[in-house]
Amino acid sequence: MRRKATALWNGNLKEGKGNLTTDSTVLNETQYSFSTRFEDGVGTNPEELLAAAHAGCFTMQLSAFLTEAGFVPDELKTVSTIVFENGAIVRSELELTAKVPSIDNTKFQELAQKAKDNCPVSKAFSFEKTLQATLL
Repeated sequence: MRRKATALWNGNLKEGKGNLTTDSTVLNETQYSFSTRFEDGVGTNPEELLAAAHAGCFTMQLSAFLTEAGFVPDELKTVSTIVFENGAIVRSELELTAKVPSIDNTKFQELAQKAKDNCPVSKAFSFEKTLQATLL
């Protein structure tokens, strides 16, 4: 499998603007700029896209591990916060809330940690990954 995204940028860093397009067109000339990355401008930025990738990958991996262990989740909700400090991405903070019938918290925590450590996006990230998992 291969997936592609294209970035187009015009101008200098601070006043320039760009857009991102993915093959699926989920992102279709989606704007990004200095203000969307370092201020509160409208559009996306690389860190937000990394957060989405990590949240999605981790959640799917956890669903797979739960299913393999005989549990069917009613709901898994993950927020990933990418922390950018001093010009570097230093951490992805995963916050999970889950509704999984018939699972005890010990087994849930074990599978959540396993998913954090083994989802392909986690493996691609060299920075710290943290997890706060809450079973509802």
